[in-house]
Amino acid sequence: MKYIQRFILTLVLALAAGLAVIPAGESYAQTASGAADPRLQDMVLGKADAKVTIIEYASLTCPHCATFHAEVLPAIKTEYLDTGKAKLIFRDFPLDNLAFAGAVLARCGGPDRYFTFLSVLFAQQRQWAGSSDPKAALTQIARLGGIPAEQFDKCLADKALGDYILNQRLEGNQKFNVNSTPTLIINGKAEAGVPSLDELRKKLDALAK
Repeated sequence: MKYIQRFILTLVLALAAGLAVIPAGESYAQTASGAADPRLQDMVLGKADAKVTIIEYASLTCPHCATFHAEVLPAIKTEYLDTGKAKLIFRDFPLDNLAFAGAVLARCGGPDRYFTFLSVLFAQQRQWAGSSDPKAALTQIARLGGIPAEQFDKCLADKALGDYILNQRLEGNQKFNVNSTPTLIINGKAEAGVPSLDELRKKLDALAK
Protein backbone atom coordinates (compact mmCIF):
# COMPACT_ATOMS: atom_id res chain seq x y z
CA MET A 1 0.00 0.00 0.00
CA LYS A 2 2.82 2.43 0.81
CA TYR A 3 4.35 1.71 -2.63
CA ILE A 4 1.06 2.60 -4.34
CA GLN A 5 0.71 5.77 -2.28
CA ARG A 6 4.27 6.85 -3.17
CA PHE A 7 3.61 6.14 -6.86
CA ILE A 8 0.39 8.18 -6.89
CA LEU A 9 2.13 11.09 -5.13
CA THR A 10 5.01 11.00 -7.61
CA LEU A 11 2.58 10.84 -10.53
CA VAL A 12 0.58 13.82 -9.24
CA LEU A 13 3.75 15.88 -8.69
CA ALA A 14 5.02 15.02 -12.19
CA LEU A 15 1.73 16.07 -13.76
CA ALA A 16 1.74 19.29 -11.72
CA ALA A 17 5.23 20.11 -12.99
CA GLY A 18 3.84 20.54 -16.50
CA LEU A 19 6.30 18.30 -18.30
CA ALA A 20 5.53 19.28 -21.89
CA VAL A 21 6.68 17.24 -24.86
CA ILE A 22 7.70 18.72 -28.20
CA PRO A 23 8.12 16.40 -31.21
CA ALA A 24 11.68 16.79 -32.51
CA GLY A 25 10.95 15.73 -36.06
CA GLU A 26 8.86 13.72 -38.45
CA SER A 27 11.26 10.85 -39.14
CA TYR A 28 9.42 8.14 -37.24
CA ALA A 29 7.56 4.98 -38.18
CA GLN A 30 4.15 4.66 -39.74
CA THR A 31 1.18 2.87 -38.21
CA ALA A 32 -0.86 0.29 -40.11
CA SER A 33 -3.27 3.05 -41.13
CA GLY A 34 -0.43 5.06 -42.65
CA ALA A 35 -0.35 7.70 -39.91
CA ALA A 36 2.92 8.45 -38.13
CA ASP A 37 3.30 6.57 -34.83
CA PRO A 38 3.80 9.32 -32.21
CA ARG A 39 5.55 6.91 -29.85
CA LEU A 40 8.47 6.53 -32.24
CA GLN A 41 10.12 9.92 -32.15
CA ASP A 42 12.50 11.95 -30.03
CA MET A 43 10.83 13.16 -26.84
CA VAL A 44 11.85 16.71 -25.99
CA LEU A 45 11.57 19.08 -23.03
CA GLY A 46 11.91 22.75 -23.92
CA LYS A 47 11.44 24.93 -26.97
CA ALA A 48 12.30 23.49 -30.37
CA ASP A 49 14.38 26.56 -31.34
CA ALA A 50 16.47 26.68 -28.15
CA LYS A 51 20.11 27.61 -28.73
CA VAL A 52 21.46 24.75 -26.62
CA THR A 53 20.58 21.11 -27.23
CA ILE A 54 21.16 18.55 -24.49
CA ILE A 55 20.78 14.91 -25.50
CA GLU A 56 20.58 12.59 -22.51
CA TYR A 57 21.36 8.91 -22.99
CA ALA A 58 20.14 7.01 -19.94
CA SER A 59 19.07 3.61 -18.69
CA LEU A 60 16.00 3.37 -16.48
CA THR A 61 17.75 0.92 -14.15
CA CYS A 62 20.84 3.12 -13.77
CA PRO A 63 21.09 4.61 -10.23
CA HIS A 64 23.31 7.46 -11.47
CA CYS A 65 20.63 8.38 -14.02
CA ALA A 66 18.03 8.44 -11.26
CA THR A 67 20.32 10.74 -9.27
CA PHE A 68 20.62 13.11 -12.24
CA HIS A 69 16.83 13.23 -12.62
CA ALA A 70 16.30 13.82 -8.89
CA GLU A 71 19.11 16.24 -8.06
CA VAL A 72 20.16 18.06 -11.24
CA LEU A 73 17.46 18.01 -13.90
CA PRO A 74 14.71 19.84 -11.90
CA ALA A 75 16.86 22.97 -11.60
CA ILE A 76 18.01 22.70 -15.24
CA LYS A 77 14.38 22.44 -16.32
CA THR A 78 13.39 25.56 -14.37
CA GLU A 79 16.40 27.68 -15.33
CA TYR A 80 17.09 26.61 -18.91
CA LEU A 81 14.37 24.42 -20.44
CA ASP A 82 11.36 26.42 -19.26
CA THR A 83 13.03 29.73 -20.17
CA GLY A 84 13.83 28.70 -23.75
CA LYS A 85 17.62 28.72 -23.31
CA ALA A 86 17.98 24.98 -23.86
CA LYS A 87 16.06 21.88 -24.79
CA LEU A 88 16.59 18.32 -23.61
CA ILE A 89 16.14 15.25 -25.80
CA PHE A 90 15.85 11.99 -23.86
CA ARG A 91 17.13 8.86 -25.60
CA ASP A 92 17.05 5.38 -24.16
CA PHE A 93 20.26 3.45 -23.64
CA PRO A 94 18.94 0.35 -21.84
CA LEU A 95 21.67 -1.58 -20.03
CA ASP A 96 19.51 -4.64 -19.35
CA ASN A 97 16.19 -6.25 -20.22
CA LEU A 98 14.43 -4.58 -17.30
CA ALA A 99 15.53 -1.13 -18.44
CA PHE A 100 14.28 -2.02 -21.92
CA ALA A 101 10.85 -2.97 -20.50
CA GLY A 102 10.73 0.32 -18.60
CA ALA A 103 11.57 2.21 -21.79
CA VAL A 104 8.73 0.41 -23.56
CA LEU A 105 6.35 1.38 -20.76
CA ALA A 106 7.32 5.07 -20.92
CA ARG A 107 6.64 5.16 -24.67
CA CYS A 108 3.54 2.98 -24.49
CA GLY A 109 1.45 5.84 -23.12
CA GLY A 110 2.35 8.18 -25.97
CA PRO A 111 4.05 11.61 -25.98
CA ASP A 112 1.60 13.31 -23.61
CA ARG A 113 2.46 10.96 -20.76
CA TYR A 114 6.05 10.12 -21.66
CA PHE A 115 7.94 12.38 -19.27
CA THR A 116 5.45 11.72 -16.49
CA PHE A 117 6.16 7.99 -16.72
CA LEU A 118 9.87 8.70 -17.01
CA SER A 119 9.82 10.76 -13.81
CA VAL A 120 7.91 8.08 -11.93
CA LEU A 121 10.15 5.26 -13.15
CA PHE A 122 13.29 7.08 -12.03
CA ALA A 123 11.78 8.23 -8.72
CA GLN A 124 10.52 4.71 -7.91
CA GLN A 125 13.49 2.89 -9.46
CA ARG A 126 14.48 0.97 -6.33
CA GLN A 127 10.96 -0.30 -5.79
CA TRP A 128 10.18 -1.67 -9.25
CA ALA A 129 13.69 -2.61 -10.37
CA GLY A 130 14.37 -4.33 -7.06
CA SER A 131 11.03 -6.11 -6.92
CA SER A 132 10.89 -9.89 -6.77
CA ASP A 133 8.51 -9.63 -9.75
CA PRO A 134 9.59 -6.56 -11.75
CA LYS A 135 7.22 -7.31 -14.64
CA ALA A 136 4.27 -7.19 -12.21
CA ALA A 137 5.65 -3.99 -10.68
CA LEU A 138 5.89 -2.35 -14.11
CA THR A 139 2.41 -3.57 -14.99
CA GLN A 140 1.10 -1.94 -11.81
CA ILE A 141 2.82 1.34 -12.69
CA ALA A 142 1.32 1.14 -16.16
CA ARG A 143 -2.17 0.50 -14.78
CA LEU A 144 -1.96 3.34 -12.27
CA GLY A 145 -0.82 5.61 -15.10
CA GLY A 146 -3.81 4.69 -17.26
CA ILE A 147 -2.35 1.86 -19.34
CA PRO A 148 -4.23 -1.46 -18.94
CA ALA A 149 -2.17 -4.64 -18.58
CA GLU A 150 -3.32 -5.81 -22.01
CA GLN A 151 -2.06 -2.63 -23.66
CA PHE A 152 1.30 -2.86 -21.88
CA ASP A 153 1.69 -6.48 -23.02
CA LYS A 154 0.97 -5.40 -26.61
CA CYS A 155 3.61 -2.68 -26.33
CA LEU A 156 6.15 -5.20 -25.02
CA ALA A 157 5.42 -7.38 -28.05
CA ASP A 158 5.49 -4.45 -30.51
CA LYS A 159 8.55 -5.07 -32.70
CA ALA A 160 8.59 -1.56 -34.17
CA LEU A 161 8.60 -0.02 -30.69
CA GLY A 162 11.31 -2.37 -29.45
CA ASP A 163 13.46 -1.81 -32.52
CA TYR A 164 13.17 1.96 -32.13
CA ILE A 165 14.46 1.82 -28.55
CA LEU A 166 17.34 -0.52 -29.43
CA ASN A 167 18.26 1.61 -32.44
CA GLN A 168 18.50 4.65 -30.15
CA ARG A 169 21.04 2.73 -28.07
CA LEU A 170 22.98 1.63 -31.15
CA GLU A 171 23.03 5.15 -32.59
CA GLY A 172 24.27 6.59 -29.31
CA ASN A 173 27.14 4.14 -29.26
CA GLN A 174 28.07 4.55 -32.92
CA LYS A 175 27.55 8.29 -33.32
CA PHE A 176 28.65 9.60 -29.92
CA ASN A 177 30.63 6.64 -28.52
CA VAL A 178 28.22 6.32 -25.60
CA ASN A 179 29.13 3.31 -23.45
CA SER A 180 27.90 4.32 -20.01
CA THR A 181 24.94 6.11 -18.49
CA PRO A 182 24.11 8.83 -18.04
CA THR A 183 25.91 10.49 -20.94
CA LEU A 184 24.98 14.03 -21.95
CA ILE A 185 25.61 15.34 -25.46
CA ILE A 186 25.68 19.13 -25.15
CA ASN A 187 25.68 20.83 -28.54
CA GLY A 188 27.40 17.78 -29.99
CA LYS A 189 30.01 17.25 -27.25
CA ALA A 190 29.70 14.08 -25.16
CA GLU A 191 30.18 14.13 -21.39
CA ALA A 192 29.77 10.94 -19.36
CA GLY A 193 28.67 10.79 -15.74
CA VAL A 194 26.52 12.98 -13.50
CA PRO A 195 27.73 16.59 -13.62
CA SER A 196 27.30 18.84 -10.63
CA LEU A 197 24.62 21.47 -11.00
CA ASP A 198 27.21 24.26 -10.87
CA GLU A 199 29.36 22.62 -13.56
CA LEU A 200 26.39 22.18 -15.85
CA ARG A 201 25.22 25.75 -15.27
CA LYS A 202 28.63 27.11 -16.33
CA LYS A 203 28.61 25.10 -19.55
CA LEU A 204 25.03 25.99 -20.43
CA ASP A 205 25.50 29.68 -19.62
CA ALA A 206 28.52 29.84 -21.91
CA LEU A 207 26.67 28.19 -24.78
CA ALA A 208 23.42 30.12 -24.32
CA LYS A 209 25.04 33.54 -24.70
